[in-house]
Amino acid sequence: MHLSSYPFTIRLIGFAPAESARLEALLARAPGVGPSYSCLHDDSLQEPDLYIANGDSPTALTRLGCLPPGSLQPALVIGNPGNSGAEPWRTLARPIDPLQLYEALAELLDTRVQVLVQQSTRTVRRVLAERRRRPRLAPDCETPAFYTRLRRGPVDGAVLIVDKECQLRNQVARVLGPRRVPVEWTDSLCAAVRLCDETPVSLVLINTAAVGIEPYEVCGSIKSQDGAQRTPVVFLVEQSFHYDSARARRAGARGLLTTPVAGRHWMLTFQKLMDLPV
Repeated sequence: MHLSSYPFTIRLIGFAPAESARLEALLARAPGVGPSYSCLHDDSLQEPDLYIANGDSPTALTRLGCLPPGSLQPALVIGNPGNSGAEPWRTLARPIDPLQLYEALAELLDTRVQVLVQQSTRTVRRVLAERRRRPRLAPDCETPAFYTRLRRGPVDGAVLIVDKECQLRNQVARVLGPRRVPVEWTDSLCAAVRLCDETPVSLVLINTAAVGIEPYEVCGSIKSQDGAQRTPVVFLVEQSFHYDSARARRAGARGLLTTPVAGRHWMLTFQKLMDLPV
């Protein structure tokens, strides 16, 4: 199967900033006749099309091991091909040969696309299992459902959109329509805080491109309320937006999604952060 120049997303795991920058530059120069790539921000909640991990980093290999069995996101491990933790994954030795890198990624994505096509013809839909953004530091003492509940907002709560326009609200409402999840919309900080205080809210989405809305202030005001600690707040950012990770985390943001967001990625995010029925 020949892959077009559709922009596939990649999550880099375990690389030092300098090597991450070199890899991003290499991926940006991928030949125009094949796939094109973009690397996700570390705080992005979007599911990547594939992972590239540092084979010399035990932590990176542990994170790959947290992927659910049968994950649709393939992985490429760079460096230390003799590491036992890298055995299930395709490996590429250093120094990185750009042509070998592009070839390996294209083959991995080709396999992923074929699996997705096969799954689309089945009557039973595969439900995405929990994906941890970081490995746990201690052994699990509870069931996976216990940890999942800790990350989610109130059951049966609404999705609150903080934006100056209603187009985003309408898009989210279309995605969630079959699930009968209420979607609220406001264009002011005061109204957002009041809604979160007076009504059950399962998830807050803040459009950082909205003029007059200061996303870090809105997030911090919502999260400072009693009972809002478990309500996830997600920033919606354009590529040109300067996302301040440290400031967002201080404000209590769960992470970001880069706009425009495809319907599939909306649903995966909702499944991850909300108590949606299967």
